[in-house]
Amino acid sequence: MTFGETVLSVTMLAQTVRMAVPYACAALGGVWSERGGVVNIALEGTLLVSGLTAVAVHVATGSAAAGALAAVVAGGAFALVHGLLVARERVDAIVSGIALNLVAAGGTRFVLRSLYDSSSNSPSVAGFAVHVGGRASPAMSLLLRTLTDPLTILTVVATAVTLFTLYRTRFGLRVRACGEDPQAASSAGVPVVPVRVLAVTIGGMMCGLGGAALAFDQHQFQSGMSGGRGFIALAAVILSGWRPVRAVLACVAFAALDALQIVLQDQSRIPREVVEMFPYAATLASLVVIGLTRGAGRPPAGLGRHTEAA
Repeated sequence: MTFGETVLSVTMLAQTVRMAVPYACAALGGVWSERGGVVNIALEGTLLVSGLTAVAVHVATGSAAAGALAAVVAGGAFALVHGLLVARERVDAIVSGIALNLVAAGGTRFVLRSLYDSSSNSPSVAGFAVHVGGRASPAMSLLLRTLTDPLTILTVVATAVTLFTLYRTRFGLRVRACGEDPQAASSAGVPVVPVRVLAVTIGGMMCGLGGAALAFDQHQFQSGMSGGRGFIALAAVILSGWRPVRAVLACVAFAALDALQIVLQDQSRIPREVVEMFPYAATLASLVVIGLTRGAGRPPAGLGRHTEAA
């Protein structure tokens, strides 16, 4: 199979969709947080915390659904801490995000060792066992299982809910107002701090869904398994101009580059190390282009700003 045939294959499509789910969920979390005016680089830590929670609850209960629900709750709780520190206590958002990422990286290793006597990985879990009937090829079966996976479907639903809520509801208008001009929003009677904290928490819940998808896809939790996905998702948010659908599409593009690591692993002409660099190199190149051309949309004017009236 040639390079072009490999890239345009059903396997490539299936792997892209499968890998796009954690990216997309984290990006939706970033959109919610930053549309509300709170910079959030703690998406990486949120993926780790929620991923471990999903596996731990799955192991304890034998239920993938319970694990996914627990991951959403854990992601929201983790983001709530960031929201309170930044919006209420006025801690610098970058400092808070870095601190929470470090807590997540070290804390997940500590919990792994405490629960499973291993600081590297958890026991295996089944995740959502989606069965596809018929005599489809392995590649087509993988694609059908991915498209019908509950977490993939929930990611599509979360994207639609985010789009509708932010642009068609009063609460969404308040979130965007807090992100654009917190002083004016406060003067109009909008409780800026509670709205911002709630927006960050909702974003954390969506990011938690991505943590569950990441862990269930690997059928276990591995230390540091987020692998920079949270930061790439944040780059997708910037590339999209802080728009949810565009952010998800940017994540699909990054996931396609990530999927090359799998579908091209038998292409001996391409060094594996070069293939593994694709998503990160593309992220850096995209951000450089945006910086030089100002090609992304304008960020929320009140992003990172506080108001005395809040």
